[in-house]
Amino acid sequence: MIKVAPSILSADYVNLQRDIEKVDKAGAEYLHIDVMDGTFVPSISYGPGFVKAIRPITKMVLDVHLMVENPEHILPMFIDAGADIIGVQVEATQHIHRALQIIKNGGKKAEVVINPGTPVAMIEPVLHMVDQVLVMTVNPGFGGQKFLPETVDKIAQLNAIKQEKGYDFDIEVDGGVNNKTVVDCYKAGATVAVAGSYVFNADDPAERVEAMHEATK
Repeated sequence: MIKVAPSILSADYVNLQRDIEKVDKAGAEYLHIDVMDGTFVPSISYGPGFVKAIRPITKMVLDVHLMVENPEHILPMFIDAGADIIGVQVEATQHIHRALQIIKNGGKKAEVVINPGTPVAMIEPVLHMVDQVLVMTVNPGFGGQKFLPETVDKIAQLNAIKQEKGYDFDIEVDGGVNNKTVVDCYKAGATVAVAGSYVFNADDPAERVEAMHEATK
């Protein structure tokens, strides 16, 4: 069964604690927090203060995805804010190894992220040191996009490397994921699924979390 990571990008910010508690009670394992700088992606979201404010209200894993140019400079702030997993885009830094080292040295789980147009080969040299790989199944920066089915091959490639090398990183998918698209991702080797609009735009977010769990049993 896949682990579900509702993305607060699609939550009601005025009633954020209420929305977080709903998915927490529904059994979501992670809470996904997208940090966007307006440069690496067009949108701007929130900073480490948001993570710090959320940390006391849930025991879910705080899964922070930095869509930020040169993330090395701000990693210590997110480490201190209480993130459990911190993901950096391989396309956003010339020093991906260093960025992952900073996260690991800060006592947090390190994640490398790849966009739909980035080959798996770009991250092979750092797969031995990561706890999670995030495969973007849409182009990053906006919620509510349509799932790109060609990204499933990338999940399968990563899973093959994982099995061959004996690695134990999670494979996370993000973008256009729902109870239908998650099935092929799970079969290809995904272990964590981010879902934003599918969960939080529903009348009953808890039912959507349960539907994703059921679809991958």
